Amino acid sequence: MEDPESGPALPARIATERHTRFVEANIGRNFAANLTHGVFGMTGFRLIYAPTIIPAYIHLLTGSSAAVGVGTALLQLGSTVSPIASSAHVESRNLIMPYAVRIGTLMRTMVLGLALAAWLLTGGWLLAVTFALFLALGFFSGAQRVAFQMLMAKVIPIRRRGRLQGIRNFAGGIIAAGLAWFAGNVLIEREVLGNGYATTFLLAFVLTSIGLVALQLMIREPDAPATRSPMPWRERVREFPALLKNADFRHFLIAQAFATGGRVGMPFWTIYVGDRLGLSGALIGGLSLAFLGADTLSNIGWGQLGDRFGFRAVYLAALAATLAGVGLLVLGTGPVLLYGAFAMMGIGSSGWQMASATMVLEFGEHVDIPMRLGFATTVEGAVAATGPLMAGASVALFGYAPLLVATFAALLVAMLIALFRIREPRHRFV
Repeated sequence: MEDPESGPALPARIATERHTRFVEANIGRNFAANLTHGVFGMTGFRLIYAPTIIPAYIHLLTGSSAAVGVGTALLQLGSTVSPIASSAHVESRNLIMPYAVRIGTLMRTMVLGLALAAWLLTGGWLLAVTFALFLALGFFSGAQRVAFQMLMAKVIPIRRRGRLQGIRNFAGGIIAAGLAWFAGNVLIEREVLGNGYATTFLLAFVLTSIGLVALQLMIREPDAPATRSPMPWRERVREFPALLKNADFRHFLIAQAFATGGRVGMPFWTIYVGDRLGLSGALIGGLSLAFLGADTLSNIGWGQLGDRFGFRAVYLAALAATLAGVGLLVLGTGPVLLYGAFAMMGIGSSGWQMASATMVLEFGEHVDIPMRLGFATTVEGAVAATGPLMAGASVALFGYAPLLVATFAALLVAMLIALFRIREPRHRFV
């Protein structure tokens, strides 16, 4: 047998111990860096990705539910390829931060482009450039998600990740909810600076840029405890079947596909409620506040629940909350139930995003985290890119009823898979 004090195992153990000591010594600083970046980044990007402002903007430009589906699909389409390429790039790098900053800068530049296009272009050119920017934004978003999740896994111990995400999402969500209400009721309703949507996009750009600069200045990144040899991403893709040998991870991907399919209707719910109550800046602001406010207030609870019991419990509870929200959409005949539907979907959205992002870090070895992230993000992105196209066509041809039924069914299937086929990954060694 190999002597544990010598041979190939010794350098690996020394590297791991050195990495652990560095992480523990710098946990306060890195916690603050991730928190600051997350608060500003979440505040800005939620103005873009909340299921209210962008769908209303596309509907304003086109008057078409199908176009809302196309725009939403383009936001997701770019993220179907970039996560794998990003994973192959990150897994062979000793330091991730320089790459993360480059990708994060490009993502924010696309948001600035949306603002400039809204101010400077009109008609077909505005729509074409906006859709192109959606595609590029999705591409860099997918790459950034892998880089920043890997960076968090590298500098924040597993026992603190739920707390970090809970506090980050709570603080960022409070600001985002208030800003979303302000954007709808003031910037958009009053057409501040001549175009309220453009002003909202510019505000998102400024806030997310502040977060990125803060992260770059504050974080202290250790050397990687282990890296893989550089390999073209196309070759790395051929190794995906090995990742799928983990049955829990395999079923997690299936559940993610159904859960993502159940969420593709979210951009259409703003238009759905607008058809009932009258689509206006005030309604957009109110729905955004209900969605993001509930999202925000639930985050501390989700983080504490995940740290204490594992994030499978969060995943299940979040899907149940989203199902309740869809049910309220069906039952809602007045403002109270319809705003309540957005609140429940906000609660479910925050828990689902936190749980899915954290669980994927825990299904196997540290060295495989980038490719697990890339694989999971690509599966999610593929469904999120094709789903809105079908949803938009369905709404245009048949109305909202089939989409509501399909959404409910997909969420229910995801919940059943998570309940009966996925074990809590944190307990895999117990």
